[in-house]
This record gives sequence, C-alpha cells and structure tokens, in this order.
Amino acid sequence: MTPKLLNILTGINRPSGPSSGSMILVHDLYHAMPELHTTFLGRDPVDPQWATSFDQLITISTTKRPQGPAFDRYLDELTREVSGLVEKIQPDVIHAQYVGLALSLAFARTAGSIPIIALAHGPDVMAAERSPREHEALKEVASATAVIVAPTPALADRIDRLTEHRFADRLTVLPWGIPLNDVRVADHPPVGTGALALVHAGRLDENKSTITAIEALALTHQPHHLTVIGHGALREHLEERALELGLRDRIRFEPHLPRAELWSRLPNFDALVFTTSGLEAFGLVLIEAQAHGLPVAYSDLPGVRHLLGGAGVSYSAGDPHSLATALDEMGRGVHWRTALAEKAVENARRYDIASTGRQLRELTLRVARDRP
Repeated sequence: MTPKLLNILTGINRPSGPSSGSMILVHDLYHAMPELHTTFLGRDPVDPQWATSFDQLITISTTKRPQGPAFDRYLDELTREVSGLVEKIQPDVIHAQYVGLALSLAFARTAGSIPIIALAHGPDVMAAERSPREHEALKEVASATAVIVAPTPALADRIDRLTEHRFADRLTVLPWGIPLNDVRVADHPPVGTGALALVHAGRLDENKSTITAIEALALTHQPHHLTVIGHGALREHLEERALELGLRDRIRFEPHLPRAELWSRLPNFDALVFTTSGLEAFGLVLIEAQAHGLPVAYSDLPGVRHLLGGAGVSYSAGDPHSLATALDEMGRGVHWRTALAEKAVENARRYDIASTGRQLRELTLRVARDRP
C-alpha cells in the first residue's frame, strides 16, 4: 500500500512566476520535495513552467490592497477566502512564506489546530522594522507558529528582537540553496591584471544600493567595466547618474534576465559586485555567482562574510570609496583572484537546494507528528 503523502499548503501573494528571489526559491524548494503533496496559493498570471513544482496551484481571487485605509477590509476578505481553502484542502501543515505579510496573517487566523511553519524572506522583517502595523502583524504570525525558519543567524536574531525574545525556542536557521546540478563552471582562469568585467544583478531599489557601484567606478584607478542586470524604480536615476559621472562607456544596463540566461552569462565576468546596504535575508545571487566561479566584492553586512566562506573582498556598505579600493585590489591581484574563484566554487557547494529541501521536509514531518 502506497503511504499517504503529507499535504502542505503554502503560497506567496504575487503573480505565479519567477519574478523575485523568493519566488525562484520556493519553486526550487518544493521541486526538491516530491515526497510532499504541495498546494500553492498565488495570483494570476501563472507561468506554466513555474507552476510545475506544485501538485496544485490555486489563484487567489481577493483583490489585492496591501496599502492604505482599505487594508483591513482586504485582509478580512482574504482571510475568508483562505478559510474556505483551508477547510477544503485540509492540509497537514501550513508553510507561511513571509512572516507577517497578509497571506501569512490569513493563514494564522484560519489554521486552527493545523501547525504552521513560518519562513522568513527578509522583506517581511524589513517591513516590521519600519512600520508598527507590520511589526504587530509579524508578532501575530510568530505567536501562531510551531516553528519560524530563517535562512541566516543574522535574520533569526532580528526576528528574535522584533518578537521581544518570546519565541526564541521556535526559531531555527535553515540556509537556502540553489540547484547546483544545473551549474556549469566555465574554465577561464583570470588572465593578467588591470580592468575587470564586473556584474551586478538584482532589483534596482534603495536597499540594493546599486548607486554605490556606479559611484565607485568613477573613483577607481583602473577602468573597470560594470554590467547592471535587473529592473526597479531607480533604473532611470541610476542611468542618469552614470552619465553625470562620465561613465557612458564603462557601465551597461540590461533588463532582468531569466535565471537560465543569467547563469549562462555569469562565467563571462571576473567578479560580482554586491552592494546591498541594509538587510539582506540571504543573497541567493551571491551563491549563484560563487557557483559559477566568481569572487565577490561585497558590502560587509551581518552574516554575509560567513555566507561567502571568505571567498570575497569586503568593503564598507554604502561607501563608494571603500568599494573602489576593493575593486582595484582585485584588479591588481590576479593570483589572489584565482584563489578566490576556486574558494568560491568550493563554498557554493554548501548551499544545495536538495539539502534545503531535505531539512525542511524533515522539519515538516516532525511538526506534523507533534500535532495535537
């Protein structure tokens, strides 16, 4: 007799496709857990290829109103819709993605005796740090959970502080990962010293601080070139700033790329520039770059040095002068850069999505067994 698969309900309140690191992560994560039966709640439009990681994908019909005075009514409507789905699906465990955001609140208010594992992604914690309403929401979800999962000790510590240490025994660290089997490292050892081909990939917003990389390029002693890949509200401002600094020929802006295309491009660069200035939950792009043999010039945020395993060069977050110095050091040290590239590939092997999936599955099975 075939054993019954554990029934998991999860979801992210966004269009169902690879639009962000969190969406890509959950796609990889549940694909790595075929032993679980997963129902995912998302929104239209649905990317058919992306949806294949789930046994069932249900689109949320409640009109999304995450801001302003209509939020409370929106949350009530969403909670009623989720309540009906929970009753219909009868999950064994709920995985609440983003601690404290609307869909997780709806899960917390409708789960009843169904255990919840909350998974923090970073934007939820940042929202709780800047807004009293989001702070209260995070605490409400945390109080309804059996376990709160964070990808790094640094993020777990911030959640612990936000919840006044009331749920420290529920916090567990589970590092994220990428599908390492899909990575192909090009055989192109660094040649000579001088200008580097640099890449920055990610959202173009205040927290990612891409402006730091652009202003640093104007301060370097070597004519490094930078390719900025991504989209966001600051794209036009960043392009204007590059022109003001006379960097038209040294900075190239490209749109967001599907991961397969980004991965095919990464081996063509000498190093990744990571410029986040505030909270970074994990930084999947760091591991993606390392897996393809790229050393990283990174803003020295809590936890990032440990994540990279020493295979990078740090600089003071938000400081273009500090980044310019780091880039010139990398340009001069060809043998050092070769050693960093080798160490980067070795470090990335620690972050396989198969391992992440195995650990989350084991945690889910334990929580299900402990269900009252």
